[in-house]
Formats: sequence, structure tokens, C-alpha cells
Amino acid sequence: MVSNEKRSLESLTSRDSIMSPLSALMKCTNNISNSKPILHACEISIIRDASKGISWLSIISSTSPFIGLFGTVVGILESFAMFSSQAKVAFSVIAPAISEALVATAAGIFVAVFAYTFHQIMVRRVYELNVYLTAQCDILVAKG
Repeated sequence: MVSNEKRSLESLTSRDSIMSPLSALMKCTNNISNSKPILHACEISIIRDASKGISWLSIISSTSPFIGLFGTVVGILESFAMFSSQAKVAFSVIAPAISEALVATAAGIFVAVFAYTFHQIMVRRVYELNVYLTAQCDILVAKG
């Protein structure tokens, strides 16, 4: 979408002075009118559609470390419960159980890093799309 809107803006500012038929703004307005309220409503609709799912990425990136930490706590509690029946427990027995429990935290952080990175990339792309749409709307309103 971003590349289509960029091309459409370039077309509007060039000698052609027409919108690209691939532009989502062009499809929304159907060349009915270049009134500011209609263009603004189309712009909002396009941004809403383009930003669907971004909040889920934010939720996943912020909660997955805590879910991983919860898994670690549960794993450690289970390993301690297993050791409670034994009279003597050596560090060589405890260490593997705790390290196994820490895998949940590592998985949570792993998921969070990729979800947060992808979230930031998507937010930036929606911002770029919004800039191109706003510029096109301003040009169309100015041209009448």
C-alpha cells in the first residue's frame, strides 16, 4: 500500500497530475468529489484498515516476557515439590531442573523481541502511508 500511495503522490506532483489507479484513495473516492471531508473520511478508513492487528503485536510483545516468567516460576515450584520427597538433594540435581524452567523465560523474551520489532516496523509503515495519503488529499483539495 505504501509504495502504491508513494507512486500516486509522485504522479500527482508530476506533469501527469493524475492519481494512480492503484491508489487506495482513488478507489475510495471513485473520482466523485475532491471535497476535504470525503477525502479525510477515506484517509481515516484506509489508515484504520492498514493498522488492523498492530495493537495485538503490542500486547504480545509486552506480555510474553511475563508469561515466560510465570512458566519459569511454575517450573521451579514443580522441581522444588519433586525434591521435597528426597532427604538430600545435590546441586547437580537442582541445576538441570532450574535451567529447564528458565527456558520458558527465554522463550518469552524471544517472542517479545520479534513481536516488538515487527510492531515498530508496522507502525512506521502506517505512519508513512498516512503521510502519503495526507499529501495526496491536500493536493487534491488545492486543485479543486
